[in-house]
Amino acid sequence: MNHITGEALQTDFELNKTEVLNDYALAIESREASLIGRREVLTGKAKFGIFGDGKEVAQIAWAKAFKPGDFRSGYYRDQTFMMAIGALTTQEFFASLYADTDLNNEPASGGRQMNGHFATRSLDENGQWKELVKMKNSSADISPTASQMPRLVGLAQASKVYRHMGEWGEKNKFSNNGNEIAWGTIGNASTSEGLFFEAINAAGVLQIPMVVSVWDDDYGISVHSEYQTTKESISEILSGFQRGEKPGYEIFVVKGWDYPALIDTYKKAEHIARTEHVPVLIHVVEMTQPQGHSTSGSHERYKSKERLEWEREYDCIRQMRLWIERNGIATPEELDEIEKNAKKAARDAKNRAWQNYLTPIVNERAHAIGLLQQLAAVSAAGAEITSMSEQLGKLTEPLRRDILSTVRKALRLTIRENSPARQALESWIKTYTDTYQRRYSSHLYSESPLSALNVKEVKPVYSDQSPEVDARVVLRENFDQLLANRPEVLIFGEDSGKIGDVNQGLEGLQAKHGEMRVADTGIREATILGQGIGLAMRGLRPIAEIQYLDYLLYALQIMSDDLATVQYRTVGGQKAPVIVRTRGHRLEGIWHSGSPMGAIVHSMRGIYILVPRNMTKAAGFYNTMLDSDDTALIIECLNGYRLKERIPDNLSDIRTPIGVVETIREGKDVTVVTYGSNCRIAMEAAEELTRIGIDIEIIDVQSLIPFDRNHDIVKSLQKTNRIIFFDEDVPGGASAYMMQQVLEVQGGYRWLDSAPRTLTSKDHRPAYGSDGDYFSKPSADDLCDLVIELVKEAEPYRFA
Repeated sequence: MNHITGEALQTDFELNKTEVLNDYALAIESREASLIGRREVLTGKAKFGIFGDGKEVAQIAWAKAFKPGDFRSGYYRDQTFMMAIGALTTQEFFASLYADTDLNNEPASGGRQMNGHFATRSLDENGQWKELVKMKNSSADISPTASQMPRLVGLAQASKVYRHMGEWGEKNKFSNNGNEIAWGTIGNASTSEGLFFEAINAAGVLQIPMVVSVWDDDYGISVHSEYQTTKESISEILSGFQRGEKPGYEIFVVKGWDYPALIDTYKKAEHIARTEHVPVLIHVVEMTQPQGHSTSGSHERYKSKERLEWEREYDCIRQMRLWIERNGIATPEELDEIEKNAKKAARDAKNRAWQNYLTPIVNERAHAIGLLQQLAAVSAAGAEITSMSEQLGKLTEPLRRDILSTVRKALRLTIRENSPARQALESWIKTYTDTYQRRYSSHLYSESPLSALNVKEVKPVYSDQSPEVDARVVLRENFDQLLANRPEVLIFGEDSGKIGDVNQGLEGLQAKHGEMRVADTGIREATILGQGIGLAMRGLRPIAEIQYLDYLLYALQIMSDDLATVQYRTVGGQKAPVIVRTRGHRLEGIWHSGSPMGAIVHSMRGIYILVPRNMTKAAGFYNTMLDSDDTALIIECLNGYRLKERIPDNLSDIRTPIGVVETIREGKDVTVVTYGSNCRIAMEAAEELTRIGIDIEIIDVQSLIPFDRNHDIVKSLQKTNRIIFFDEDVPGGASAYMMQQVLEVQGGYRWLDSAPRTLTSKDHRPAYGSDGDYFSKPSADDLCDLVIELVKEAEPYRFA
């Protein structure tokens, strides 16, 4: 472990006066922005504020080592760094604080994220990749603590992949021979999270160019490090990771107020990571947080007087000024002038940002008031509408919510009127709502020409020569062709490499395509997912395998908070087209036959959820998704690998469409809506029911998200007038979701002659053994009985 100070510093770099004073000016401007930002929140102009005060000098030092092509995966304290690399102006900082929805003013998230959540725009206006190798890049931040760490692993691993990659036409857009570093930041308290340790271990195993800075100010909000970290030092407890005879980390410890030592540390870390592809941990200690954690409280409540006095003394900007004066770089008068100008620059930036934010709203209010006055002039409720518009006009800092709420109330008041003035107001509110709803709701999925919704179906073609094989061979052959034809594709997961996954869907592919392309990982689902996110953000096409659907829960938080929101939280500025491969539904026991589809559907909006009934359909989904720039979870049927399927003659060409259902059996009595392994059970039940004269129609939804884009299920319901939603989730899970889509979204309630029914698993996890399965999960017998009950209720004469 390396402890570096500036007291006896032997440097191989030189700092000229201009550079030092520019650094000082930036530190002052960033600090002033933090101070002003807190006041803007406390006076009501902004909702919440979280700032990077106390971290300025370390981040300026870090920025000197950050090169084009590099990536950041940090958290909400890094404003000074973003300013230092030219990726954030102070005006944009304030635009974020005010939640300005104009991307020209707030390019990171268009006002969707709270302040302090930074991002650069990797995509152009058409959703196509920019030349990331020429940019200084920041992946989009998220709030959950330590959740930036799994993604960081993937961002760093991409450099290793590119360094060993052969020819690929797009490679030079993303990497310069793998020389890029992925830089991460995290607060000292957040290193207590399991995600941190999982990511640190993964990077040590992979030996990738990842540099992690731990900003250590001794607290996690109000909780001191003695309650957070063993020995109160993350570098001390990670000292066993220090490389020696065996590969590991290079670990540095440096004080957060020691400007020259910080610069030296970051330059050394950069050299090691960039040239040797060795991960580095930089523990930046003795940091401060002058305004406490956020605007939601004050640190005076939990810090002692002695601690507060120490923080004032060792404030990094104060110490930097003392160092400048001590070394004769500038006089106190020169520094006072720099501070004055920097503070003015911050105030001016705040004023410009506020005017850019407020002026359009004021203009929109004026237009709305004009329309309200016209309505008031001809309405029986004119006096009340006039009063409402006057109240709207008196607001000094109106919100669009205020405008819309007033107009909607006016329309309700005049619901029985039909004047041209009211029609004009109705037309205006529709246009206005559509415009601003899109500003808050667009880009949940790709909106580029490469959207998965634009990929056309290609059906399998068979001939007399099409061999019948174990279904897992269909997948294996398809993956083989994908790896051969697409250099950017990688597949990795637990047991995915040497043995070709637990069901041999990748059998022999590591030996054929190499360990970099088909790789084993440790048992660490969250960072498997993180590898996928980071690799995809750097232009690669990862297929990240989670061994069983039950174990997806380990990665659920990262999928939900990070992967599912990438396009949304950047308003289409970034993408991570990961394919998550897993297998599930029926097998054996509590933890190998789960089907938590409701949890998945409700927590992963932003990811397409694909549920193929066989391996040919699954292969088509992989091909479809790799033609697109969307993200998907593909759940293969766990009990389907040894069933027989024929290999299509056009295997690499088949495309299973997204959001399109398939009627796999036509019937007239009851519509059964299902997916995955249940399709076979439904077909078995259908054969049994024909013996007593009941004819069911079976629809395989194929994808839960998106769901039946063509509304074909309601067309079936118009014919049968009865419907059963059949799945393996708990009651009220995915079956309830499917019911809502058909009855509410598609208007299916109009065609019902009987109550809609669901057939699901029991509330508990599936019990072990064949009998455990029979009493836990729905069977063909259960479906037969429910169908008979429905038909008998409506047409009892058929059973007389």
